[in-house]
Amino acid sequence: MRSKNVLKLLVFLVLIIVIVIVIGGFAIIKMATWTDVEKKSILFIRDLEDCEPFIGGDNSELREFFNPNKEELDLRYSLAHAVVKPGQTTKPHKLKTSEVYYILEGKGQMHINNEVNQVVPGHAVYIPPHSIEYIKNIGETDLKFLCIVDPAWKTEDETIPD
Repeated sequence: MRSKNVLKLLVFLVLIIVIVIVIGGFAIIKMATWTDVEKKSILFIRDLEDCEPFIGGDNSELREFFNPNKEELDLRYSLAHAVVKPGQTTKPHKLKTSEVYYILEGKGQMHINNEVNQVVPGHAVYIPPHSIEYIKNIGETDLKFLCIVDPAWKTEDETIPD
């Protein structure tokens, strides 16, 4: 009788151990899955100050917020912040792709092919593909604007005409 009780106790303990292992395994799997989800966060915020400045082919100071050619983002377009100093003009240039400027600060004179218009904060400018474009800062403060290029900007898609 005693050996039957010992056997029942052993079976019961083995069953408890199996349950603990199975539940613990599910917990580990769940933790791994949650960690994977956290790594692939859909919230991606970039501060302008964290974006490395560089001089673009048109001679403006640029900071790229998003460019799917440079990081894993599910985007077609690129987004950059541009600055042109007072009295300065960007070099005439041409993109194979369309572009939009959104003026944030300052006052500029936008040139697209043979058309010229003044731009101020709140203006959005559509620039068709293959257009010769440049912008002049006609104000007394920095001209700041966002550049949206679709499909995303690539160096090889930009040319500086002679």
